[in-house]
Amino acid sequence: MKTKSIRNILIVGQVLLFLSSCNALKTAPYDQYSFQKAVEIKVEASNLMKKATNPFSSYEQEVEELQLELEKMVVYEANKPNNGISYEMWGLLADQDKNLLGGFLKRWEEQEKLGQVFLNEAQSQVTEAIDMIIRYEGKKDKESENGIMQFILDNR
Repeated sequence: MKTKSIRNILIVGQVLLFLSSCNALKTAPYDQYSFQKAVEIKVEASNLMKKATNPFSSYEQEVEELQLELEKMVVYEANKPNNGISYEMWGLLADQDKNLLGGFLKRWEEQEKLGQVFLNEAQSQVTEAIDMIIRYEGKKDKESENGIMQFILDNR
């Protein structure tokens, strides 16, 4: 009886030791909320960006709402354990001094209207960045992690 109990404790200890050394546990697990919000923000951003050839003042309320959603995601991702990659990516996306969504919205406000060529390029870059977040949140695999890490390094 005692030997069986000791053996079970050893097995549980080995399993816990193995699990704690796994790389997968150092990444935040799949989070339906993060995935869903990334998809929602992608759709909202894409629809709003299409309107940037029109006066900013006509869409100021929508821009403020989208900026608030971005800010919420940055704060949400910052408070999840083992989530540095997603947090960094959302931070880049929201940063008004970078060339992604936050920077696009700031530029639109400053210039009141944006040209179609600029709009097309910016929309492509923002969509790519959000797609990377969606892939990473959906898979949490090494390939999507490496892709997003490279993107972060290239855009710091």
